[in-house]
Amino acid sequence: MKALMTDFGIAWIAVMVSFLAAAFAMMALMLRPAIEVHNAYLAVGRHIIFWNEIHRVDRTRWSAPLLVRLTLDGNRRVFVLHPGDRSSSIGLLRHLFRNSRQALLDGVPHNKFWGEPPAAITPDPATRGRLLLPEDEAEVERLFQRLKTVGRLDQRGSGDE
Repeated sequence: MKALMTDFGIAWIAVMVSFLAAAFAMMALMLRPAIEVHNAYLAVGRHIIFWNEIHRVDRTRWSAPLLVRLTLDGNRRVFVLHPGDRSSSIGLLRHLFRNSRQALLDGVPHNKFWGEPPAAITPDPATRGRLLLPEDEAEVERLFQRLKTVGRLDQRGSGDE
């Protein structure tokens, strides 16, 4: 009987320790700083992360609560822990993926992840096509030289006003 009481006491201590650990974990999640999504940046408490600073967004296996690893400029890593329910976690993850335009999303470039075409490449001014034929360019040059010397393009004389 005494051995049963000793085993019961050890079990009681184990239950209390696990209860206290769970209570401390819940308290730590409750005291996490607020996460705010803005057009230009992500605010985690007082820490502001601009969207163009994020180079990589990686999900972990945790979806509720959500745990995401962000790789920032200078190879800095920040873990974002959102202790919300599944729907709010999915919403935050969607905002992170949508606004991190220059980042790799789970190892995939942003435009490939979302199925968007690659960004349009602006042509180099030196490689632009010609607007005028060589004969037309010569005519424009002739008219420009006449405008510089006479001050007008029409055929009227200076006394025909």
